[in-house]
Amino acid sequence: MANLSEPENNVSNASLELTANDGINYWLNQSFTWLIYTFSALTVAILFVMSWIIFHEAQPAIGKFGIGFLWGRDWDVGNQIFGALPYIYGTLVSSAIAIFIAFPVGIAVALVTSENFLPISVKTTLAFVVELIAAIPSVIIGLWGIFTFIPVIEPVQQWLSANLGWIPFLKSDFPIGTNMLTAGMILAIMILPTMAAISRDVLIAIPKELRTASMALGGTRWETIFRVLLPAGFSGIVSAAMLALGRALGETMAVTMVIGNSAQISLSLLDPAYTIPSVLANEFAEAEPGLHIGALSYLGLILFALTLIINIIARLLVQWFGQKNK
Repeated sequence: MANLSEPENNVSNASLELTANDGINYWLNQSFTWLIYTFSALTVAILFVMSWIIFHEAQPAIGKFGIGFLWGRDWDVGNQIFGALPYIYGTLVSSAIAIFIAFPVGIAVALVTSENFLPISVKTTLAFVVELIAAIPSVIIGLWGIFTFIPVIEPVQQWLSANLGWIPFLKSDFPIGTNMLTAGMILAIMILPTMAAISRDVLIAIPKELRTASMALGGTRWETIFRVLLPAGFSGIVSAAMLALGRALGETMAVTMVIGNSAQISLSLLDPAYTIPSVLANEFAEAEPGLHIGALSYLGLILFALTLIINIIARLLVQWFGQKNK
């Protein structure tokens, strides 16, 4: 009888151990879940607090200029007259130039480093070099732009102005290198690692069965890329582009050093311009309390809104494309 009861005791002990382990795992899972909820709520709370602080600081300018601040063109600190349109224009156009250049180049780099175009050692080296650009401080890229990039690009811009000046975007009396086009190109270099690295990860994550199935059906390598891989990774590539564009919108030091810092609105990309981050960096430290601080905070609020709107548009675009492909 004693021998028969021993297996029953062992089963009971094992059941108790399993029950205890289940209880511990349950509480660990619950604790981890609540920890994630807490950090998520904290992130959202910090975002709202930041927005409220900026909105509160912008109240003097909001109260005086209202919505007209968005299309005001004058920025006269002495007479306390402020308008945001030149800075909004410079921010959007320079970022548009950057993403226009970085998007195709980033996808090309992602394809070269994810597909079998090159030996593995070359692909790894190329990916490392591109991602290394992200580690370079913004001010260093700005200095490189002033002392190396502008002397090279300035004669090209002068030639474009002299020979293609009939195009409004390339018309300038005397391009000096520090202008909208230079800022956009510098921004493109800065956001290229973000665009290329995330797109590469997206393409690598696509199941290999899609590649092999496409080629098994007679598709060439390029048909597979353009008809299978890129559509399959569209949402991830758009996300990469939005992250890159977000950095371009908020980039400060490098743009400040090469854009010319002239608060004007010109169709020509060879004329100096100004961006919201640049004017914040140049004037905030010496701004007087009151309307000047309020106008700068209003600009910060506008920049925050621009970033939010662009991300919402990107999200809607991804959802629309996903529904269309169902």
